[in-house]
Amino acid sequence: MAGISITGLSTVYPGGVRAVDELDLDVTDGELFALLGPSGCGKTTLLRTIAGLEPASSGEVRIGGRDVTRLQPGERGVAMVFQDYALFPHMTVAENIAYPLRVRGAAKSVQRETASRTASGLSLDGLLERRPGQLSGGQQQRVALARAVAASAEVLLLDEPLSNLDARLRLEARTFLKKLQRELALTTVFVTHDQAEALALADRIAVMDQGRIRQLGTPREVFQRPADTFVANFIGSTPMNLVPRDDDIIGVRPEYLGPADRGLFTGEVSIVENLGVTSLVTLDCGVGYIVPEEDEPPIGTPVTLDAPPNRVLRYDRETGLLRR
Repeated sequence: MAGISITGLSTVYPGGVRAVDELDLDVTDGELFALLGPSGCGKTTLLRTIAGLEPASSGEVRIGGRDVTRLQPGERGVAMVFQDYALFPHMTVAENIAYPLRVRGAAKSVQRETASRTASGLSLDGLLERRPGQLSGGQQQRVALARAVAASAEVLLLDEPLSNLDARLRLEARTFLKKLQRELALTTVFVTHDQAEALALADRIAVMDQGRIRQLGTPREVFQRPADTFVANFIGSTPMNLVPRDDDIIGVRPEYLGPADRGLFTGEVSIVENLGVTSLVTLDCGVGYIVPEEDEPPIGTPVTLDAPPNRVLRYDRETGLLRR
């Protein structure tokens, strides 16, 4: 078993800046888990603290039931893939993949066999003698993953692993990464600021802000029932509509709204944004809804919008928390 258990973890920088603030979190064995949030929310610091690259100021980190809080990175049983892949430019692909085994003093024959086997599983067979500078961004990403897999770690930690790829390659890499993780059944934690990436990949998501977890749940839970207005604004390719009403805030996603004779919101079409096969239509009252591209209404059209009752959420105006 190689789950991760974090209790009361804080990482405090000089000057009292609390990058991680008394955080509790459990990641189950074999889970693909996302740390999601805007820049500066503490997600990368948390990942680096799990890896041992940042010292914990207080609290405890356990991996597979073993207290690793004060252990060096190499003693924790983790492998990490960085945003820039951190490949050695003077080494070949085979040498980069085998590097963790070289550090441990494994025989050269074992290094070669492991590099060849791992590269084959990631479609890198014909690239073993090339150097990183001769590879595309997607190929470099696969080499970095192969090196992590070759390390035979209990836990895989990924820091913005797809951010350096273009949009098309990112979609391909996303599918590849999920398939690889399932095949390896390896406990994996990845950091991202891309909510679409987190929703597509993760078994569960922790949405972070200011060193704390705002919401923890499955992608469906986080998307359909954001725990507060911060999560509601952050999650979704189009932000949730949040409209003040009396003592609360009504929240409803654009995807769940549609024209009706009577409803929650009324206004005139002020903006139409093409999203591809759909369009985002915004009324002059600030509320948006999604329509098929062929159903775009003209600017100035009066529209009344409604949503199924179970899709309408209410948030407390003072705390921003979801009302149950």
